[in-house]
Amino acid sequence: MSALSSPAATWPQRRSFSLKQALAHPLANYYLVLGAGAALVILGVFMVASAASVFSQVSAGDPYYYGKRHLVFALVGVLAAYLMSRLPHKVLRGLAWPAIILALFFVGLTYTSLAQNINGNQNWLRFGPSWTQFQPSEFAKVALVLWGAQHLEKKEKLLKDMRQWFSFIIISVLLIGLVLIHDLGSAAVMTLMFVATLFLAGAPVRLLAVIGAGGAAGILALVKLEGNRMARIMAWLNPDQYSLDFNFQANHGLYGLASGGFWGLGLGASRQKWGGLMSTGYTDYIMAIVGEELGLFGTLMVIALFVVLTFAGVRVASRAASSFGRLVAIGVTSWFVLQAIVNIAVVFRWLPVLGVTLPFVSYGGSSLIATLLGLGLLLGCARQEPEAAKLLGTPKSGPGKVTQVFTRSAP
Repeated sequence: MSALSSPAATWPQRRSFSLKQALAHPLANYYLVLGAGAALVILGVFMVASAASVFSQVSAGDPYYYGKRHLVFALVGVLAAYLMSRLPHKVLRGLAWPAIILALFFVGLTYTSLAQNINGNQNWLRFGPSWTQFQPSEFAKVALVLWGAQHLEKKEKLLKDMRQWFSFIIISVLLIGLVLIHDLGSAAVMTLMFVATLFLAGAPVRLLAVIGAGGAAGILALVKLEGNRMARIMAWLNPDQYSLDFNFQANHGLYGLASGGFWGLGLGASRQKWGGLMSTGYTDYIMAIVGEELGLFGTLMVIALFVVLTFAGVRVASRAASSFGRLVAIGVTSWFVLQAIVNIAVVFRWLPVLGVTLPFVSYGGSSLIATLLGLGLLLGCARQEPEAAKLLGTPKSGPGKVTQVFTRSAP
C-alpha cells in the first residue's frame, strides 16, 4: 500500500470533507447558534453561582441567592427565546412599531420618579415590589433590531435616495440619546449596532461619516459634563494616579486574569470575589472571574463561543430569504459580538469602565432575558432559511423575493 493511499494520509481530507458536509446541512446554522448560545448560558449559570457566592452570603445570608435568581432568569429567557424563534416574520413585522413605541415610552420613564439609580446610572424602573424592577435600555436593543429591519425593508427600493434614511436615523438617534444620558455603556452598544446596521444595509459612506462625527461630538459633550464619566476616562488614562478610586475594579480584574494561569484556580476558587470584585465579579467583571477560575483555557473558550455565534449569525444573514430576516440577523449578531467585545475590552483595560454586561454570561435579569429574546430572533431567522424551511416544512418568511444585500451608494 502506498503512502498516499494509507488511512493516515487520507484522514485530513476525510475530516475536512466531514466538516464541510456538516456545515452544508440546511440546519447547520440553527444548531451552531443554538449550541453556542446554550453553552454560554450554562457557563453563565455556573459562573454567576460561583462569582456571586461571597456577596450573596454577605448581603442575603445565602451563598447561592444570586445564583438561584440567575437560574430563574435563564429559564424565563429560554422560554421567551423558544417562543420568539417560532414566530413567523409576518408577526414580527407587525410587532416592530409597537416595540419601538414601548421602548421610547419606558426609556422616557427613566426621567420620572419611577426611575431607580443604581451604581450611578438612573436607567432602571420599578413599579412596586423588587421583582418588578427592570432595565428598559436592554429591551430597547430588541426593539431597535425589529423596528430597524421592518422599516429598512419597507423602504428598500427607495434607499438610493439619501433622504429615505432620515426617518430611521431620527427615531434611532432619539432612542439612543434617551439611553445615553443615563447609561453610557448601553448607549455605546446601541450606537455600534445602529452604525453596523446602516453600513451593512448600504447607507452612503458620507452619511455614515456625518453620523459618526455627530455621535462622537455628542458623547464627548456628555462625558465632559458628567464628572463621574470624566473621572473614569481619566482613571483609565492614568491608572497609577487613580489606583485607589476609579481603578479599583479594573485593577482587581487584571489581578484575577493574571492569577488564573492556563487552567485556572478551579471553579469556585476565586480570590478576587472575596475582595476587589465582590460586588461586580458576577456582573460586569465576570470575565475576570472566568479567567481566574478557569484560566486562559476558559477565557479562550468563551471567546471561541462568541466567534462561533458570530460566524453562524453572518451565515444566517447571508442565506436569509428576505431583507427583513437578513437585517434582523445582522442586528442581533452585531449586538452580541459588539457588546461582548466592549465588555471584554473593559476587563482587559483596553477601554474605560462602561458598565456593560457580557451577553448570556453576566448576572442580570433584564440583560439575560433581552439577549435570549435576541437569540430567539436569530434562531427564527435560521429556521426560515430557504433550505431549512423546506426541510422543516415551515411557511415562507413573508412577502417579497430573495434579495441581495443592499447596494451602497457612492460617497
